[in-house]
Amino acid sequence: MPFTGPAEDRLAIRELLETYADAVTRVDADDWAATWAEDAEWSLPDYPELGTTRGRAAIKAMWIEAMKNYPGIMFEAWPGSIEVTGDTAAMRSYTSEVYDQNGTTMRDRGVYEDTCVKIDGRWLFKTRSFRNIHRQHAPKGC
Repeated sequence: MPFTGPAEDRLAIRELLETYADAVTRVDADDWAATWAEDAEWSLPDYPELGTTRGRAAIKAMWIEAMKNYPGIMFEAWPGSIEVTGDTAAMRSYTSEVYDQNGTTMRDRGVYEDTCVKIDGRWLFKTRSFRNIHRQHAPKGC
């Protein structure tokens, strides 16, 4: 079963994902970083130059630098599964990104495998691992 556990926790985790996506689109580093646990880990195996980053402060610093390559980004995310067990949860989510890069409109799609934790009544990302599913490049204006 792809969606298990208390509905209120699943809704809160969905809202965590939506908060993350909104902060990416607004390029708001503080709101984006607030979705991560202090001791979080972010893995980007399809981007060996970025690799794995540990700790909220380091993740935020890496993201700020990386976002310079994604001007005008529109970022959407939705869950494929959320499985809650107590104060931890596993989530698989999908992403769709559109942004401009050197006069080319880029359309990327990917998948995250996440572990979320409930700390002081609030759900946060503990681990996120992102993989590309599809990349499309189109001349600007298409």
